[in-house]
Amino acid sequence: MNPKILLSTPHMGGNELKYIHQAFTDNWVAPLGANVNGFESDLEEYLGNGSHVAVTSAGTAALHLALVMLDIGPGDEVFCQSMTFAASANPIAYVGATPVFIDSEKDTWNICPEALQEALADRAKKGKLPKAVIIVHLYGMPAKMDELISVCNEYGVPMLEDAAEALGSTYKGVKCGTFGQMAILSFNGNKIITTSGGGALVTKDPLLKKKSIFLGTQARDAAAHYEHTHIGYNYRLSNISAGIGRGQMEVLDERVAARKRNQSFYANLFKDVDGIEVFTEPNEDFFSNHWLTSILVDPAKTGFTREDLRLRMLNKGIESRPLWKPMHMQPVFRGTDFFGSSVSEELFRDGLCMPSGSNLGAAEHERIAEAIQTMVPEVAWSPSV
Repeated sequence: MNPKILLSTPHMGGNELKYIHQAFTDNWVAPLGANVNGFESDLEEYLGNGSHVAVTSAGTAALHLALVMLDIGPGDEVFCQSMTFAASANPIAYVGATPVFIDSEKDTWNICPEALQEALADRAKKGKLPKAVIIVHLYGMPAKMDELISVCNEYGVPMLEDAAEALGSTYKGVKCGTFGQMAILSFNGNKIITTSGGGALVTKDPLLKKKSIFLGTQARDAAAHYEHTHIGYNYRLSNISAGIGRGQMEVLDERVAARKRNQSFYANLFKDVDGIEVFTEPNEDFFSNHWLTSILVDPAKTGFTREDLRLRMLNKGIESRPLWKPMHMQPVFRGTDFFGSSVSEELFRDGLCMPSGSNLGAAEHERIAEAIQTMVPEVAWSPSV
């Protein structure tokens, strides 16, 4: 029996154990040490653009710290892209603030600059702007950064980048995660690279990096005893996990290239299928790492829904998944304000994430194609392709 093909699995490069063994040899198994420092340096060099990086236990932890450092709390609003994973929005609740969700646009599936402009104008008219705007680079696709930066600057509202899915993606040649006042990365097991579980806060301000490390290590003041004048958190990445990250950084470009090959496979597979659209960059300004290749299924043209296709693939031992359910549709955020139209709702209705792991090879592609071909005979595939 063939093993199940999963959506996106960890993919080790080979040198991770070298860094882990060094941590054990040196007896640095705490949330500090040579691997932590080295992983942060590796990320800073890779991102460029004056980046300073503090690694954390999760991307969610990094976003929570960013909101804390912006002094956001009860009575404040934070604007957030609606079509995203819950971890983009949950930290707003952690600090007691209120989320306001913004619709997507159709080119990148990310936060719509026009809807954001409308929402900011509404709050400006009411005399209370949000304390921050959280934008997300969905599935590795860069958002429309020029327009979004312009809108945020117009109203003087800080931008936070959720680049959890976008390490290796660029907008006009600049790495995602280096545009906002602060940004976050994720190294969860399903991401481009992994530390098993982990994340990072990115900023151009070295003082914000220093403050995030202080708050992320229980905000211990400089004293021989344990002295605390601030509430802190246990959010630093362990030296062992950071060792995995150092090994993963050595193969990051290879992992991005493999995800791009998956996207090309699906683009070729569906090129002659009326009613199935493969999500791709709108123009050359955008370079996506294609963390997850996604498609839109138009049932009026195909005669079946994305759920029909998902279940057919699942029956063949192949995992796929609907797009993120927009946050304004989630029961936990019922009653929150929403600006936009129905773009994110339509994407959720018709969208499907396809298996996209960097360790997929020709055999897995063949199984995927054969499973799809049982429902879509006109797919452009043969074993030689």
